[in-house]
Amino acid sequence: MDDEHLQAAAEVELTSAAISCIESFLDSSWAERGLAENSLSSYRHDLISLHRFLQLHKLTLQQVDHALMQDYLQTRFRQGHAAASVIRAVSTLRSYFRWAEEHQLIRHDPTALLTAPHNRKSLPKALSEQQVRALLEIDCESRLGWRDQAMLELMYAAGLRVSEVINVCLHDVNMQQGVIRVTGKGGKQRLVPLGEVAQRAVSDYLQHQRPGLLRGYPSDRLFPGTRGKSMSRQACWYMIRRRAVQAGIEQNVSPHMLRHSFATHLLDHGADLRVVQLLLGHSDLATTQIYTHIAKDSLKAMHSKHHPRA
Repeated sequence: MDDEHLQAAAEVELTSAAISCIESFLDSSWAERGLAENSLSSYRHDLISLHRFLQLHKLTLQQVDHALMQDYLQTRFRQGHAAASVIRAVSTLRSYFRWAEEHQLIRHDPTALLTAPHNRKSLPKALSEQQVRALLEIDCESRLGWRDQAMLELMYAAGLRVSEVINVCLHDVNMQQGVIRVTGKGGKQRLVPLGEVAQRAVSDYLQHQRPGLLRGYPSDRLFPGTRGKSMSRQACWYMIRRRAVQAGIEQNVSPHMLRHSFATHLLDHGADLRVVQLLLGHSDLATTQIYTHIAKDSLKAMHSKHHPRA
């Protein structure tokens, strides 16, 4: 399959049978797994692309084999689709053909041994443990500084997205149990444990800095901006970049890099991949598996540096 064929497939109008098959699968996925609308939309996009390709080449689901699937994904990868997009497509296709086999629409699952092509340049960037330590140990000289310190400790301790940390409310944090309730993508909630350092930073901030920061304005946000309003994503980005410069980190640090660092450092220290999946709030293990490549690179570098015969 060449790139021109895949380009032409984008213009194919699906048959009613193909649309019916896709929607039946999505209905089943929603009923059985409770997928959020964003996830269902991504699944629909991947499956429409697949069926357009099949119709272009006058193929049925029964005629799809492993080689065709692998070639299809490789071509998408060569066209410039992000590695995360291709990995997601693999997950979608696996679920789809598994469902088709269970409903006797196909005889054999062509995705049983399917692997996603890797794009090492697209892997998420993570800070080293030394860089994270430098970022978190900057001396605080103001109430905003203490707020930012507590935010960063919480983001790294719980692997939070920027949208998650700015929307954390006071009632989401349980200091007695040492956990935080996080509302992630699609409104899905998860409980994430906090380490002692993060608990201490948040507790100190709540007791000694947050009241003065609010200056009498009401707010249920754990980390409010000015006048009790919610902190913006842009403000969080700016804060982290500013502190990274103060810490002497030359990389262009983003909030998501702390989340990547959280996952990578857990795996570096022997955490189980499925545990990291739950902590990050990923619905699919394939999304979490991208971090294993970073962890492997870290281990290789450590071995090369310290082993006497490396």
